[in-house]
Amino acid sequence: MLSQATKELIKATAPVLAEQGNSIIRRFYQRLFQAHPELRNLFNMTHQERGQQQEALARAVYAYAANIEQPETLAAMLRNIAHKHASLGVLPDQYPIVGEHLLGAIKDVLQEAASADILAAWAEAYQQLADLLIDMERELHDRSASREGGWRDWRTFVVQEKRQESEVITSFVLAPSDGRPLADFLPGQYISVAVQVPELGLQQIRQYSLSDMPNGQTYRISVKREGEPGQPAGKVSCLLHDHIEPGDELLVAPPYGTFHIDVDARTPIVLISGGVGLTPMVSMLKTALQDPARQVVFVHGARNGRVQAMRNRLRQAERENENFRVIVFYNEPLAEDVEGRDYDHPGLVDVKLIRDQILLPDADYYICGPIPFMRQQHDALENLGIPEARIHYEVFGPDLFAE
Repeated sequence: MLSQATKELIKATAPVLAEQGNSIIRRFYQRLFQAHPELRNLFNMTHQERGQQQEALARAVYAYAANIEQPETLAAMLRNIAHKHASLGVLPDQYPIVGEHLLGAIKDVLQEAASADILAAWAEAYQQLADLLIDMERELHDRSASREGGWRDWRTFVVQEKRQESEVITSFVLAPSDGRPLADFLPGQYISVAVQVPELGLQQIRQYSLSDMPNGQTYRISVKREGEPGQPAGKVSCLLHDHIEPGDELLVAPPYGTFHIDVDARTPIVLISGGVGLTPMVSMLKTALQDPARQVVFVHGARNGRVQAMRNRLRQAERENENFRVIVFYNEPLAEDVEGRDYDHPGLVDVKLIRDQILLPDADYYICGPIPFMRQQHDALENLGIPEARIHYEVFGPDLFAE
């Protein structure tokens, strides 16, 4: 337990972290990779190039400082971090390394302002956080390894099928190469995939949502080819799209993640996705439709029909299930896209426009997509009177050891 004096010192540094956070974190990564280049295998180097990782960690450190008196407010964030770390294979003995270079970066940037008392307070606070995460991650590893078909760390899978879902999304069906049973997962969870990236000379790990319901034999991921104009191409997604074929092998970590539906509930669910954010929603959908009486609404936003994945299968499921409704928005429909057939509304997803179709008694709302999209949908749902406790969302983004 942190002393009150330590808490006061941490809180006092919060405004400084808000101002200098990005500089501190940039310096942290410089120090870390210089001293331990092998840890580059844990980090998404494309996010490093774009600065996303640095920004996200700076926000997380600031949140920790600002909420040091009320650590319970960080519980959800810590659970997410623990699941990501378990999926990435972060080891307990890596925490002291991170702590050393985080404190060193604070000292390097703040210089004389980083007094011995402040550094000691941060060392104590970091150690408490590290101990908590190590315990949480150990429990997650033990749970994964002990269940039927489960395992710890990495397992070799073979690509059983490769299927193009749209111009930018391809699905890969993966089966354990040892032929042994495969653990189930909660619809909405993800796996980590590790591949060697020759141009970097590194192993790189990415986390992909499972896009099918559990079946005990295979996992399916649906991968978007990353890379917008003016941004670096996604090194792992391009490698998977261009070079991985049926019969190839991949290293896979067990399923993790806190974003999933309650499989025992019977109340309605509304699934709201943008772009490749539909992948965990498809797993949730297929599972929920096992109960024909459960109401499900699938709201999806895409640029146009060429990039929307699985659209024919979604419409087929809608025809076959009277309690299931699909509502699609295209913000840049093509001439070949027909309103009323391929999509329902032009423009960006607007929940106000479809409020009569999504405001269902006791419904839970699940959001996945780009962070600006999720913020917009979250706020729009709150403005419609949806309680915060019924709004759930997936943040696939960089943190301490980001995917």
